[in-house]
Amino acid sequence: MPLIRFDLIEGRNENELKQLLDVSHQAVVKAFGVPERDRYQIVTQHPANELIIEDTGLGFERSRNVVIVTVTSTQRSDKQKKDFYKLLVQELAENCGIEPNDLMVSIVTNGAADWSFGFGEAQFLTGKL
Repeated sequence: MPLIRFDLIEGRNENELKQLLDVSHQAVVKAFGVPERDRYQIVTQHPANELIIEDTGLGFERSRNVVIVTVTSTQRSDKQKKDFYKLLVQELAENCGIEPNDLMVSIVTNGAADWSFGFGEAQFLTGKL
């Protein structure tokens, strides 16, 4: 059920985007234990001059391959979050050629009443989920 947004610099082709999304989804499934069809992903591509992502003083550089991942989800444990960060960076490096310094992740937490998957219902509150 996590909703995952990907912000990146424009220029990746359809196959590269598909690989990025597929690899990221598998990391979510493994780290958060969500069902395989629990997949909600949105990609936004930006001109390079519209995406400024620095290092918060940590001393590393980013490239044009930078990917910002924003996960909106109900509460996850600290262990699940750490597992997700580690798994995502490993899998994106191995399968997509995205270097660890080019990945930034933010997890935004909300509650059961904050989700409607359709039909104007809050399925977590109605017991359908």
